[in-house]
Amino acid sequence: MQRYTHQIIEKARELRSLGKTYTEIKLTLQADIPKSTFSSWFKDIKLPEYYRQKIIDLNGVHLSKVRYLAREANKIRREQYLKKINEMNIPVAQTILNKNTAKIALAMLCLGEASKSGHSSSFYFGNSDPKTIVLFLELLKACYNFDLKKVRCTVQCRADQDIQALEKFWRETTSIPKELFYKTRVDKRTIGKATKKSNYKGVLRIDYFDYNVRYELESLASLVYNQLT
Repeated sequence: MQRYTHQIIEKARELRSLGKTYTEIKLTLQADIPKSTFSSWFKDIKLPEYYRQKIIDLNGVHLSKVRYLAREANKIRREQYLKKINEMNIPVAQTILNKNTAKIALAMLCLGEASKSGHSSSFYFGNSDPKTIVLFLELLKACYNFDLKKVRCTVQCRADQDIQALEKFWRETTSIPKELFYKTRVDKRTIGKATKKSNYKGVLRIDYFDYNVRYELESLASLVYNQLT
């Protein structure tokens, strides 16, 4: 059985009477004394009135540290998880370089987002997401003999938006020259209503005047549907 000197016991009792925690007393005495031993030494000591609040504050600090460490641990696990998924998907994504795969991707994209225009020789694709717009154009270039002269763009926006800034944004995003843009269309239903999303750039509609592309994509989308159903 480990024995402690009278001086250590009295010093520990003095520190406890001042409202020190077990951990603080251990650090001061530089001794690893069991909690059970402390309890036997301190059973008749009355703690200061502020001790309860001190423990509450310490627990709050401890809880904050635990939450911070938990968030960091979750962040690391999520990053590792996403890295694993990316590594798994890289070979799949690389198949988009195959022309047939790219055509199916374009057909599916158009099935959900493209519409027939008033001209039988064209169709249009519209979206507010710049990445989706770029994806459409790049797939179109990869699958067909893309002709920029067959492209016409229209920015569609809300009444309180800066039209010139939006037009510039979409020109830079698509690398399509200004002369291939129709006049911007403003949704009159939004007059007097503020745009809530600060990063909203309106919708870009792209008309592509090539009936061969239109009918081939429609046919492919239908055939893919038939294969799956």
